Amino acid sequence: MKSVFVINDYGKIHIHLKEMMERQNITRNQLSISTNTRFEVINKWYHDEVERLDLDVLARMCYVLDCSPSDIIKYEE
Repeated sequence: MKSVFVINDYGKIHIHLKEMMERQNITRNQLSISTNTRFEVINKWYHDEVERLDLDVLARMCYVLDCSPSDIIKYEE
């Protein structure tokens, strides 16, 4: 049985929004406006500095970027 109390290195969730945006040639400001999300929020996602996932923000980004959450969020051991 896995437990976070036993395993010290249990991996990390990484945000790959920057790569998705670069592939589609969209700026943080454009994504902010298109998703009706504050620039500061988009900027945190862009720089992989998200502390808590807001599923509504994620859904809006996926809609605008025409992608799935798994294209943006990756689990790395």
